[in-house]
Amino acid sequence: MRTISTDFSPLYRSFIGAEHLASLMDKASRAEKQPAYPPYNIESIADDKYRISMAVAGFVEAELDIESKENSLTITGTKQANESDANRKFLYQGIAERNFERKFQLADHVKVVSAHMENGLLHVDLEREIPEALKPRKIAINGKSLLEGKTS
Repeated sequence: MRTISTDFSPLYRSFIGAEHLASLMDKASRAEKQPAYPPYNIESIADDKYRISMAVAGFVEAELDIESKENSLTITGTKQANESDANRKFLYQGIAERNFERKFQLADHVKVVSAHMENGLLHVDLEREIPEALKPRKIAINGKSLLEGKTS
């Protein structure tokens, strides 16, 4: 597989204030490929509501850890070894049951709302909550300036 290198330096020169976006693109292009285990889906439930569904067959809730920090979500599965596992003899093992760590980059203002397990799937619900200060607002035109007549 051939790796293609992309130069994002024109973005730094052209877009004032978009350094964060350019650095994210640069970081994503350099990131190592994550392993395919465990498989997952990301779906849009409604406007500004999302769900990550991850197949975690063989894991119980106590063996899973979900951590949200800054704009990052990390889901870790640590399989606890027990004595009965040592006595098991598989003819074929298709269920991996191995430790994993899966990281997701979250957009600004995306928060983890809840997590639950159902039928071997871990569901993590996310929601984008835009602060009031960042939402657009209507400005009324009332005919005169409120700044006129004020002295500093």
